[in-house]
Amino acid sequence: MDDRPTLDDIRRAPKVLLHDHLDGGVRPATIVDLARDGGYEALPTTDPENLRAWFEEASNSGSLERYLETFSHTVGVMQSVEALTRVAYECGEDLAADGVVYAEVRYAPEQHLSGGLTLEQVVEAVLDGFAKARRDFGIRVGTLVTAMRHQARSMEIAELAVRYRDLGVVGFDIAGAEAGYPPTRHLDAFEYLQRENAHFTIHAGEGFGLPSIWQAIQWCGADRLGHGVRIIDDIEVDGGEARLGRLAGYVRDKRIPLEMCPTSNIQTGAAKSIEEHPIGLLRSLSFRVTVNTDNRLMSGTTLSREFAKLRDAFGYGWDDLQWFTVNAMKSAFVPFNERLELINGVIKPGFAQLKWSGARPLA
Repeated sequence: MDDRPTLDDIRRAPKVLLHDHLDGGVRPATIVDLARDGGYEALPTTDPENLRAWFEEASNSGSLERYLETFSHTVGVMQSVEALTRVAYECGEDLAADGVVYAEVRYAPEQHLSGGLTLEQVVEAVLDGFAKARRDFGIRVGTLVTAMRHQARSMEIAELAVRYRDLGVVGFDIAGAEAGYPPTRHLDAFEYLQRENAHFTIHAGEGFGLPSIWQAIQWCGADRLGHGVRIIDDIEVDGGEARLGRLAGYVRDKRIPLEMCPTSNIQTGAAKSIEEHPIGLLRSLSFRVTVNTDNRLMSGTTLSREFAKLRDAFGYGWDDLQWFTVNAMKSAFVPFNERLELINGVIKPGFAQLKWSGARPLA
């Protein structure tokens, strides 16, 4: 029996997504509509399919400047309540169509104020869109509000996360360039969140190495690591035997979740290829690895496609994909009983049904 699922099978599996940027997954046709309605005139093209191709080409160019330019366009059209609600709703619809049953989607409220909105209006517009998506498609989406690490509004955004945590905001994050902007610059925000018993993740170990991961965990107290790819730098492999350094050992022992995004990690230079991505070694060493999309538009991907790439690169079967999925649900920022309900009531039965419904040839 060939245990390896096809892409169509993977789409039917109940999946969990922890690291997905709202402004990185907007539909090209929606960008064109919102640009027209909002008077945004900087798009490179107004043809949706050509625009999709432009986003993917720019993101694969190897130029950080071109990669960052892509976000200026998506953020540029997300400056009204109507736009934010629509983008959130469509995000929920797209994820549900890909078989995602629980997702945490992040965005930076401070980047959506140029049209005159307040931080509160931004948060409420996004929450409204996801609430409508849950009503129509059955998907539950928790949001993470993100502070930009090169700005100075992290305490303000952390307070926003706490204020809305019973209304759909499940956690806090910082994002942006790691080099030169260590997480300790925002220590007051993280200490505040810990005092408030609030959850947070930190982008670390993607664009910068082990010091970024160490600070995120040991100084700031991160519950999860956004990417965390460079933890591989603290692991030596010799003759098939892996030796973990103190930091890697701590991350594994403490079961600190790693929010890995294979395709995106290649685009940003954090990994050379899917086949050489550290996720293979880290999975074999039983780190708490999760699989994510990061920016679905820029990477031209879905969570199902990320799993399919790992299937091809590492020969993963149903048990591996379920392992990644359960890891993600265990690591979600929702109450324990809700995590158990999804794991035991949805995820494990869903995977079991697919695994034992009969083998199919590889696509």
